[in-house]
Amino acid sequence: MKSDKQIKAEFKEKFSKKPEEFYPVKVMKEKDFHRNKCVSCGKNFWSKDESRNKCGDAACIGGYKFIGSPGTKKEFNYINSWNEFKKFFEKKDYVTVERKPVVARWREDTYWVGASIYGFQPFVVSGEAKAPSNAVIVPQPSLRFNDIDNVGITGSHYVCFDMLGQLHFEKKNEFNQAKYFEEYFEWITKGMTVPEKELILHEDAWAGGGNFGPCMEFFCKGLEIGNQVYMQFQQTEQGFEELKLKVLDMGQGHERIPWLSTGKAMSYESTFPSVLKYLYKVTGTKYDEKLMKQFLPFSALLNADEAENIELVWDLIAKNIGFDSVELRKKIFIQSAVYSIAEHSRAALIALHDGAIPSNVGGGYNLRSIIRRAFDLNEKNSWNIDFNELFELHSEFLKPLFPELNERVSNSMKIIDSEKKKFLESREKSKRIVSSLINSEVDENLLIELYDSHGISPEFVKQEFEKAGRKITVSENFYGKVNERHQEIVHATATKKEFIKELSGLSETKLLFFDSWKLNEFTAKIVKAFKDLIVLDKTAFYATSGGQEHDTGSINGIKVINVFKQGNVIVHQLEKTVSLKEGTEVKGIIDFERRKQLTQHHTGAHLLNGAAQIILGPHVWQAGAAKTLEKGRLDITHFTALTEEETKKIELKVNDLIQKDIPIYSCVLLREQAEEKHGMRLYQGGFIPGRELRVVEIQGIDVEACGGTHLNKTSELEIFKILNSTRIQDGVIRINFVCGNAAKKLSGDYGLVLDELALVLGGNKFMVPARAQELFDKWKKAKKYFKKKQRLDFSKELQSRDELNLTDEELIKKTCELLSTQPQHIVNTITRFRKELDSF
Repeated sequence: MKSDKQIKAEFKEKFSKKPEEFYPVKVMKEKDFHRNKCVSCGKNFWSKDESRNKCGDAACIGGYKFIGSPGTKKEFNYINSWNEFKKFFEKKDYVTVERKPVVARWREDTYWVGASIYGFQPFVVSGEAKAPSNAVIVPQPSLRFNDIDNVGITGSHYVCFDMLGQLHFEKKNEFNQAKYFEEYFEWITKGMTVPEKELILHEDAWAGGGNFGPCMEFFCKGLEIGNQVYMQFQQTEQGFEELKLKVLDMGQGHERIPWLSTGKAMSYESTFPSVLKYLYKVTGTKYDEKLMKQFLPFSALLNADEAENIELVWDLIAKNIGFDSVELRKKIFIQSAVYSIAEHSRAALIALHDGAIPSNVGGGYNLRSIIRRAFDLNEKNSWNIDFNELFELHSEFLKPLFPELNERVSNSMKIIDSEKKKFLESREKSKRIVSSLINSEVDENLLIELYDSHGISPEFVKQEFEKAGRKITVSENFYGKVNERHQEIVHATATKKEFIKELSGLSETKLLFFDSWKLNEFTAKIVKAFKDLIVLDKTAFYATSGGQEHDTGSINGIKVINVFKQGNVIVHQLEKTVSLKEGTEVKGIIDFERRKQLTQHHTGAHLLNGAAQIILGPHVWQAGAAKTLEKGRLDITHFTALTEEETKKIELKVNDLIQKDIPIYSCVLLREQAEEKHGMRLYQGGFIPGRELRVVEIQGIDVEACGGTHLNKTSELEIFKILNSTRIQDGVIRINFVCGNAAKKLSGDYGLVLDELALVLGGNKFMVPARAQELFDKWKKAKKYFKKKQRLDFSKELQSRDELNLTDEELIKKTCELLSTQPQHIVNTITRFRKELDSF
């Protein structure tokens, strides 16, 4: 498959050769626009001026021309820009839809939402799901991490920007390109009040998410206002084909409307007014309007991705505005640091609210990179910025647009505080590492390695080297290069199974366990029998998926040893090859005790997820799960390891919910119905294919799209116990737990285990934790002295304390915590310590 970049280049050329076929040429000609080719970049463009020879891109005309000379007759601020956009398009029968979270859990090909269309890919665009209307508008926060180095410098670049979307989803014969162009043209010229003579239209191509098509870019005085994509094709393994549903995808940067209309030197001034007021005050910096007005028309030339010689460009700009190059950079970098902190903090607020957690992998790595860059800039300039205050100001300012940010701002503050603590704790270690490199050669690869492996920013390395009298060069697009090396991880990756050709082309198997998890006997007809594999027209057997192990049992008395899925077909693997004919009616029997235990662990995972959100906060999402006979496992997103108190609270909350006997409902809904009713919290397990979703709801506690077996009410879970929790990676906590009989068995075993431990340690069961601690302390000391070949006197024994107030379970748990082990290993662990101590 070709990359989006390759597709765009290939089809841009094809589209340009037949403009009448792919672009709204007729309408543009009716409006007296003329087609020309840019002498600077070679791009085809349309304008009112028939003799014009440059396309109007800032790079081709020598920078922005609207600074101090606004491009619109009417002035907009950030909030009323959206209000006016909304009012204009709603009059034309567009339906406003709510934004999607910036973490794209419903997709398997990306972590972050990067445009307004992302919320409708792949299901609406492919025709599997319906949009709320054929014509919609949406304000969609979007994140792209390839422009970090340009933030604060060019005036137009953001990591997180709000993309206003104008979208249509139509059948081929109902797709009206001319109409959609007219509507957007009218918004720009009458809604935004951009004079037609200032408007320049570029022919281009767009590709993304497997789809592509021609597009028209709208420019005014060097600034791209928006991009109207006519999405008509999709890429396939065989090449490309027309989409069954043709899509209009217009994306307009919200931030550019107030910028163009005010003519301010920097878009950040009109995007973050309240935040910048605070930052100027706390940093002691001032907005130098005169310098910025001189600098900004040329700032677009400093795009780190496009400028071939960034040093030369700086010198050229300095010469043009009559400034010393070194002094200019110094002043601009201070100003850009303020802007970057404003921008990165808003990006972090939205990402944290939507469930992203900073970490060292995947999307969490992207998020951590901008948070730590903001911390770095704050520290480097000796500022004392309160990031909680920034979150408060951002959320308050955005309240009319995204009120949900303000409602949960306190939770986002907890996470940013935790991240700040980690950042400060890593500083001393960073200094030691950099100090050891002072006399070494430092190139870009080493800087990237330091940042990747230790979180040491290039700015910090440069600062420490300068203290030692050494200079190093840091690439202008350093952060862009770092993020290129980190391919986005997908949120849910399907396990690849061997495709069995003989089972292809079969109809979907009807699943009987959706109606009742207790169903353990059924009759069905054989659809396909092949070697030791059987496919039935319907089945009550659960196939391994979603982290839940398969059912076992029998079909016509022959043991079923495995059950798996191939597409929508359930395949039963028997203990031996049998000769059964297609169409034969057979009887299936499920091993009910196994089914019950697996079902309890699956429902237990859902209940645990809900309880963790209640106790820890709304940032908690499922990051993985497994349900076996022995135990359940739930991985959750959380920014620190769980404390003993938090673990106990979660366990108590789950058992409280069990006692409340809450009904558990499940139903199959069309995807769009499920999303409308329950929102994107449905996608706890990540990407789920298909037109329909089975929704499992524990009312008021948890709701998920899930195909597993589930109980009818929480009381059927019987009892829930957390075995342990551990941080398996930054931002992900693993909780192992047991429910039902597995939990009862564990509880029943505690007394026997305590009796055995009391025998090994001496004393009664209430003395086990203290005696275990004594043994552990002695073992550590003896091992240390043994290495030094010294003898250790144990004549002074530690006094044991009786833990009379603890239950058997609590005694075991306390002992396990002291020795950092698990209940099933505790006897072996203590026995080993005793033997090793005796050998010393």
